[in-house]
Amino acid sequence: MYGGGGWNPWRDSEVGRAGSDASAHSPVNDAVALRVRSGILEQTGATAAVLQSDTMDHYRTFHMLERLLHAPPKLLHQLIFQIPPSRQALLIERDYAAIVFFANNRFETGKKKLQYLSFGDFAFCAELMIQNWTLGAVDSQVDDMDVDLDKEFLQDLKELKVLVADKDLLDLHKSLVCTALRGKLGVFSEMEANFKNLSRGLVNVAAKLTHNKDVRDLFVDLVEKFVEPCRSDHWPLNDVRLFLNQYSASVHSLDGFRHQALWDRYMGTLRGCLLRLYHD
Repeated sequence: MYGGGGWNPWRDSEVGRAGSDASAHSPVNDAVALRVRSGILEQTGATAAVLQSDTMDHYRTFHMLERLLHAPPKLLHQLIFQIPPSRQALLIERDYAAIVFFANNRFETGKKKLQYLSFGDFAFCAELMIQNWTLGAVDSQVDDMDVDLDKEFLQDLKELKVLVADKDLLDLHKSLVCTALRGKLGVFSEMEANFKNLSRGLVNVAAKLTHNKDVRDLFVDLVEKFVEPCRSDHWPLNDVRLFLNQYSASVHSLDGFRHQALWDRYMGTLRGCLLRLYHD
């Protein structure tokens, strides 16, 4: 759905076109030639030297601003560039941030089983991941772009495998969830029968996110491992919500588990995404 090159709305402005075109050939000179052809010297009465200097300034500014364009919300907090509110509103638009995020991480969105999802569904999930799974979520002052997933966090997610690899923990987790939801779910029997498969699916998705291919296939995996099994058993959305809430919360009662903060960072985002993805 989104190519690796991404989409850069900055190219829709004159300065952006000059900067991006110049960077493709000789710095500044091609951009100057482009502006000369537009008739700017005749329109303004400027000299060639002034145009050269002005274009150089635009070129430098473009490259200073470029890294902020990968993380549009940071434009609100920077003081270097005087950007009109209308332009800021365009650049921080959630849809733009989602497109950049998806292009940067090359998420697969075009598979047949994902065709029922709208751009709004993907944008909603992108916003959650940007807020919670990126370097910028940990430290808003880091130089790394908000579109870069926190590699240390993804590496740490392997620690969650103990929840399904340790039979005692898995059995206790299931017992806690079933005790809390008995009499509250219309699909309780189906949930009880499929709990271990669902849990393995959600935890294994986390453990594989150290590999680029598995990051790309995140939405495919979520639909295959969770959405489709629940849909085939006719879970209503409210039962999905109750299950995910209790499934997430019950981990805090597992005495043998030592990665509560990591779990919350993962499941807090995943729960929101799954609820958004669960529809016809």
